[in-house]
Amino acid sequence: MPRAVSPDKLVVLGWREWVALPELGISRIKAKIDTGARSSSLHAFDLRTLERRGRTFVRFKVHPLQRNARETVESEAEVLEFRRVRSSSGHATNRPVIVTELELLGRRWPIELTLANRDEMGFRMLLGREAVRGRGLVDPGRSFYGGRPASKKKRRLKKPKKKPTARSRKDPR
Repeated sequence: MPRAVSPDKLVVLGWREWVALPELGISRIKAKIDTGARSSSLHAFDLRTLERRGRTFVRFKVHPLQRNARETVESEAEVLEFRRVRSSSGHATNRPVIVTELELLGRRWPIELTLANRDEMGFRMLLGREAVRGRGLVDPGRSFYGGRPASKKKRRLKKPKKKPTARSRKDPR
């Protein structure tokens, strides 16, 4: 069991945070910090396992942004193991587990991630309690302590209101 960490050494996290998985080529993905889940999970699809020099790897695709199927990142990682994981609905599946670096609030550390199709879920990534144990405290009432990424959407400029001209004003005389 890990030693207790002094609370003043822990970073405060919101219940939602933008994180990066640089080794997988994912510069930003919104994660739900879920202390009710033991393991962390990443939305992945088109999973293909392959053997290379006696080691197992998995190649997969990720849609890092919610409600955006156009942006796709293709990644590959070594499989640590296959683990039987029970979903919140009670359904158990055998999932590949990988180890990758997580970047959150300016800090980086390795985490274990299960790969699963989370297309129907609200978040592309769940960050479970094992990933944050000894590193952070979760504030369930706040989100995005690390800030939000700049929006890529172009905002329409409002047309300036027309000021009445001297000719269009009614002469009070």
